[in-house]
Amino acid sequence: MILPALFRLLYSVSVLTLTNPPAPSFIIPVTSAGKVCTLQNSFQPGFVGKGDYVIGGIFPLHYNQEMPDLNSTYRPPPVKSFRWAQTMRLAVEEINQSPELLPNHTLGYKIFDSCAYPLTGQRAALAVLNGISEEDSPTCDGASPLLAVVGESGSAQSIVVSRILRPFRIPMISYFSSCACFTDRRKFPTFFRVIPNDDYQVGAIAQLLFRFNWTWVGLIRGDHEYGRFAVQGLIRELQGTPVCVAYQEMIPLLYNRKKALEIMQVQKKKEVMRSSMAKVVVVFSAEGEMTPFLRDYMEENITGIQWVASEAWVTASVFTGSEYDPYLGGTIGFGIRKGHISRLSDYLQTVNPRVYPDNVLVEELWEALYGCSPSKSARSQFPPCSGQESLLEQHSAYMNTTSPRVAYNVYKAVYAVAHSLHNLLLCEAGSGPFQNNSCLQYYLQEVTFNIGEEEVNFDLKGDSIPYYDIINWQRGSGGNIEFINVGLFDGTKPAGEELTPTYGWYRKAVRRGEPVCCFDCVPCDSGKISNQTSENCSLFVTLSAVFTVFFYHRNTAIVRVNNSELSFFILFALTLCFLCCLVFIGEPTFWSCMLRHTAFSITFSLCISCILGKTLVVLAAFTATRPGDNIMKWLGPKQQRGIIFSSTLVQVVICAAWLIDAPPYPSRNTKYERSKIILECSVGSSLAFWCVLGYIGLQACLCFVLAFLARKLPGNFNEARFITFSMLIFCAVWLAFIPAYISSPGNYADAVESFAILASSFGLLFCLFAPKCYIILLKPEKNTKQHLMGKEKK
Repeated sequence: MILPALFRLLYSVSVLTLTNPPAPSFIIPVTSAGKVCTLQNSFQPGFVGKGDYVIGGIFPLHYNQEMPDLNSTYRPPPVKSFRWAQTMRLAVEEINQSPELLPNHTLGYKIFDSCAYPLTGQRAALAVLNGISEEDSPTCDGASPLLAVVGESGSAQSIVVSRILRPFRIPMISYFSSCACFTDRRKFPTFFRVIPNDDYQVGAIAQLLFRFNWTWVGLIRGDHEYGRFAVQGLIRELQGTPVCVAYQEMIPLLYNRKKALEIMQVQKKKEVMRSSMAKVVVVFSAEGEMTPFLRDYMEENITGIQWVASEAWVTASVFTGSEYDPYLGGTIGFGIRKGHISRLSDYLQTVNPRVYPDNVLVEELWEALYGCSPSKSARSQFPPCSGQESLLEQHSAYMNTTSPRVAYNVYKAVYAVAHSLHNLLLCEAGSGPFQNNSCLQYYLQEVTFNIGEEEVNFDLKGDSIPYYDIINWQRGSGGNIEFINVGLFDGTKPAGEELTPTYGWYRKAVRRGEPVCCFDCVPCDSGKISNQTSENCSLFVTLSAVFTVFFYHRNTAIVRVNNSELSFFILFALTLCFLCCLVFIGEPTFWSCMLRHTAFSITFSLCISCILGKTLVVLAAFTATRPGDNIMKWLGPKQQRGIIFSSTLVQVVICAAWLIDAPPYPSRNTKYERSKIILECSVGSSLAFWCVLGYIGLQACLCFVLAFLARKLPGNFNEARFITFSMLIFCAVWLAFIPAYISSPGNYADAVESFAILASSFGLLFCLFAPKCYIILLKPEKNTKQHLMGKEKK
């Protein structure tokens, strides 16, 4: 192979002299007369642009899943990542047209294909060190004024390329290699990158797992340094946390279906993906390896996995098809921060077979986009086409430039080289740190510039500022997967504060027809933000606590006074009142609309009826002062139940008439907001709605009057006072409800009604039961019949 011979013959070069760069020798020692190094096969660059200084570009224009042969005759299959290469060309053209950056100098470029494979990446690195074209130096002895290399995508390829460039001190700026291994300046002294170090990503993933309480996870990685270092870093981050790793598996670099199925099935009595209790799987792998792996995963019909994706595949457009959603929908991960390249969309449309009639990559692009061949070559298996077709919306995988991520990194990398070269050329003779304006790497290390609002620079290890977008895969309107930005990781913030939501707060949106554990993160609408989740059920907890206290102390005087049965009835009715709010949540349906107002009105009528019965008992007990007065016999337990039943029955009859005559129904409100259709419940009959509210108001007013009359009756614990206060709060809430409800449009009316239900229920619970709980728990010495009746000895 060429590589060992190359390293045997490389001479030590300390600096890169731009005016006269050293020419790396590709000549293999002559073993016999007439034998010299010759290229075994032409390896032409995909695109070439001439200039005073040349930037090399290495991109995975194809993805390889098979071992390329070692005699350099391997030919790669169809085009990928074509847009990244065009972004580099665009950046170079912009710089050459700029009057401020590198005036009087031009940049050129040579772009090669690595096929996302280390051996092919090695071949591209050797080719980029040659002249502008291999045809110019068929005996491997030509060299170009190579300034720097922008590449590579995968960390495994970048390791190979960086080692080849290292002896020549040619800096390399990667746009997608995030392996933490590159921070070792002894091994990679000329390596820079515009993507964050994986140490930040694994820390972010650890925070994510802990925040979502995912404590039992599986780990899958690719067979390369990127995956190995990332998994080691994540395990290190998880030490001392509740998160445990159930299994670790590796996808072979040369994909093997048998090995992949072992990862998905039970192997050697070890439970893995299908059978493991760990339903959260973190994957550090590249898009090229994940594509066949996920294909087999879908064929095995494994579902119920919550995927946590690394930046290498979390925004891969190949997985956006609708067929992936049942298996990958809900995936969350950390993606490269998106940017904006204003001219990219227009530039991509200029790349077509008419402009580049002999370019194989452009031909393959057309075959991928249109399924036809613009050339008349016999080797093409596609029907012919003119090559003048226009790029359409369905070509979003290529034309979507609204939020470039990797392409934006390529853009920054080219500008970093240009700014560094600009600073180097401004250095006056004798005043710089090196002689003859020689070391670009120094200026690259020190460069600082802005693209838009983002500052670009490198630390001492060649790393850039750590930013990530938090990406969630959600189902789009057409069933396809959309990458939704749901947050930001800012590595410059203090520990524990790096994760922040983009829009403030998010809610869990359960997917229709899927288990409740499957959800998407959906931004809360304006005015609908709550920092409490429904799992807290703090309403319900308070009621349960009061019920527990009363039941445990049910034989004490404070509970038994004025019929303890009524107290438990009131607690039961209040529970139903609180639960009524649940029917106001969610999309209105025919049944939920009928249940909303009727359930609320009947439960509140039941609650007020119980309080009315208790009020009558209090009033009768303290007014029956004459001997032989038998008024209490008319208000015994049976009579009290009769009062409650009959009072509630009236409300039931009103509601039944309402449902029979003009029941509530779901409707679509398009009058409030033109841009939105609001799904709401129409009351059906406004008269019936106000009748049920009026009856509850009548009960409350009657209860208030009777309690007010009994407020000054003797005794240390006169429950009528607290009933009076509770009815005042109840009436105040519902009197305020009427104008608020009438003036609230659309779905805000439901929010107003829910608030009125909760506020009045809390008022009743607090006024009626808080005083009793206070005596039971904090003043047990007063929990006697003598004290309550005011007859205790002094």
